[in-house]
Amino acid sequence: METVETVETVETDAGPARVTWHRAKKAERAERAEKAEKAEKKARLVLAVSHGAGGGIEARDLRALAAELPAHGVTVALVEQPWRVAGKKLAPAPKTLDVGWRGLWPALARPGLPVVAGGRSAGARVACRTAAELGAHAVLALSFPLHPPGRPEKSRADELLGAGVPTLVVQGGNDPFGRPEEFPQGSYELVEVPYGDHGFAVPKRAPVDQDQALAVITAGVLTWVSSLG
Repeated sequence: METVETVETVETDAGPARVTWHRAKKAERAERAEKAEKAEKKARLVLAVSHGAGGGIEARDLRALAAELPAHGVTVALVEQPWRVAGKKLAPAPKTLDVGWRGLWPALARPGLPVVAGGRSAGARVACRTAAELGAHAVLALSFPLHPPGRPEKSRADELLGAGVPTLVVQGGNDPFGRPEEFPQGSYELVEVPYGDHGFAVPKRAPVDQDQALAVITAGVLTWVSSLG
């Protein structure tokens, strides 16, 4: 199924943010109206995912999800925090990121569907910190930064474990911010991307290629969202 990409600017207390929506394509001709109606009925969730502190919504995993999930009844909203929209290179403090996310939430909830809060790296932390407060249906944590590289004692596990809603972690097997085996036991689910680093890039010598790694991500997320009540 083809998708339509639309861009929306949302005012927040941290400045203007941007949402790029990926929905199932509507039929444009009258004879296709019934087909369009059926396609719209398939939409049952909004997956809102934001970027990390070092990149934007062009990240390979975010783009892969936006390309794959709308055909399976999931509207994908790629969220750009105000600091990225303003062209800044450094992310602000976590509290400011939370302010931006809170300001975006009414736009994400506007379609009237359950919203899965998600993000990669710093964006995953934001989603976890605010999920219960905002009424998120679930949390998708891509490349959750369990600790700074080489500093396992600086654990952020409390943010992940405190999300308070069903949570899926998708983690690269070689992520220096926390390999899958470093994660504590909890009520979340975890999908490992073999050989993936923090950006889910896999080395050329790995027995899986980049497309296969992305397929692990999209398949894992699709299976998980399909299980959500």
